[in-house]
Amino acid sequence: MTSEIKTIGVFTSGGDSPGMNAAIRAVVRTCAYMNVDCVGIYRGYQGMIEGDFKPMDARSVNNIINKGGTILNSPRC
Repeated sequence: MTSEIKTIGVFTSGGDSPGMNAAIRAVVRTCAYMNVDCVGIYRGYQGMIEGDFKPMDARSVNNIINKGGTILNSPRC
């Protein structure tokens, strides 16, 4: 029996690098296209442990490509 993916979580961890916001945007927009819920996990692994999750949709990633760093706040832990 196969099960469908219903929700995808996306987070960033480690040092910032170019293109992180573009990658986040691509995941969120693909989820919107495929009718899959997307959840942003803020502050990397620390946010995963503490449950710092926020739903993300195409509107929440509007105009983030030009911003530096990551909108999900990537700590080095």
